[in-house]
Amino acid sequence: MANVILPSLGESVTEGIVTRWMKQVGDFVERDEPLYEISTDKVDSEMPSPEAGVLLKIVVAEGDTVDVGGVVAVIGESTGAAPAVAAAPANDAPAASAPTSVAKESPAPVGSLASGVVLSPVVRRVLSDGGIDPRTVNGTGPGGSITRRDAESAVLRGPSGEIAVPLSNSQRRMAEHLSVVANATPQGFVAVEVDASLLDLVDALGRETRDGLVITDEAVLSLAAVRAMADFPMLNASFDQEFVVQSLSINPGFIRDVDGAGVVVPVVHAAASLALHAFVRRLHDVDERVATRQLTTDDLMGGTFSIQSAPSTTTVLTVPALLPGQTAVVSFGAARHVPVVQIIDGRPSIVVGRRVVVGVTFDHRVVDAALAAAYCERVGEILQSVAIESER
Repeated sequence: MANVILPSLGESVTEGIVTRWMKQVGDFVERDEPLYEISTDKVDSEMPSPEAGVLLKIVVAEGDTVDVGGVVAVIGESTGAAPAVAAAPANDAPAASAPTSVAKESPAPVGSLASGVVLSPVVRRVLSDGGIDPRTVNGTGPGGSITRRDAESAVLRGPSGEIAVPLSNSQRRMAEHLSVVANATPQGFVAVEVDASLLDLVDALGRETRDGLVITDEAVLSLAAVRAMADFPMLNASFDQEFVVQSLSINPGFIRDVDGAGVVVPVVHAAASLALHAFVRRLHDVDERVATRQLTTDDLMGGTFSIQSAPSTTTVLTVPALLPGQTAVVSFGAARHVPVVQIIDGRPSIVVGRRVVVGVTFDHRVVDAALAAAYCERVGEILQSVAIESER
């Protein structure tokens, strides 16, 4: 047998919460196959099985906390192949003793809910057809069970009541961290509309880099934000009582939604010297690790400012909250084609232009509105100077 130990998840991470088991007791698991999910204050990760074998025991239940180095499960010894089912004895051959089996945990009754309420098939069908969540129905049957009459009455009345949806671990930690920042830090916000016609050139030249990756609006806008940050070290900094600690490295963090269950902010480290194609590749790599839940604590540490891109193609302005330990969060609205007034031959004329709103949420103890606005304007200037042809 082998103990499954929670490995080190990075510096400063001492414990985690087991959020989901992907195998049940009695299941066979291959070496390096995802076995369980762990959630820490830095990252949520799928943890691979260290050995191949049968899951004999789950030591840490879903929702429980375990220290780094603690035992979370026990796996039986195995040759690496799934256990074979013993064949029936041939003719008069003596019956072989049946292999010892490991009982699986009993599955939940058919029609049961996580809350413990059991629904009969007909009740479940009535509620499902009527679009009614069983958790909103008060049952009048034995033990509070929902009868067919209860179900039909609920459908006639239509949806009612309230549903308490528990916060995910990520949402809970986000709420805690941002509440601390909001209470402790005076925050300001400035937004400036800038010329984004460079994106028309990107469209004309093609959206692929030399590596075959897609050049997104976010990548182009973020590259301008990174290059502008070199001229505004007070934004690439953190407040520390008597000091403003300016970072010599520019490490943007990218705010990413995780299936509607909170956000993570993976970091592209040392981004200041990257050409566009290299920046796109680094951002692509980070997003792949977000999608496959393979982020490490190193991916989430060391950010010096953060970037919030437009959450939809119709978003004009975003006002993100300041993240702990940072002085600035840069935001982008969606790049839009809009009517723009230009002076042509001394007369105002309306032409079609491409514009984007650049915003900055800032720590007012370090930065004022004038400096934040100047930074946004600098982002717009640099956005016009990115050498798309040579950098793609």
